[in-house]
Amino acid sequence: WYLLDAAGKSLGHVAAEAAVLLRGKQKVDYTPNVDCGDFVVVINCDKAVLTGKKAEQKKYYRVSGWIGGLKETKARDMMAARSDYAVELAVKGMLPKNTLGKNALTRLHLYKGAEHPHAAQKPEVWNLD
Repeated sequence: WYLLDAAGKSLGHVAAEAAVLLRGKQKVDYTPNVDCGDFVVVINCDKAVLTGKKAEQKKYYRVSGWIGGLKETKARDMMAARSDYAVELAVKGMLPKNTLGKNALTRLHLYKGAEHPHAAQKPEVWNLD
């Protein structure tokens, strides 16, 4: 179990580190076709920052399936309302699009604040530099 603190860090940097840990690429016995990743807990998702003009220019899209059902949300609004979901989408985009990626995403736990219920697992703090 690893603990990542997103406070003051770039959203993409946190997502990239989480994706590496979920895949297990930091391990010496990493194999691309084997699921050897670890559990990752990301706290303070609401304090992650977007660099440059991404807060105003980046948009998240979703489709209802109906004609004219395309909805868009600015990254600023997404970070204010559902910052944990924005981090999840960023990590999901960095994982493989197969069963390995789906299984890795189930080991990701995201929390808006600094509190998390995984203290019993004794997560190791992963330093984001």
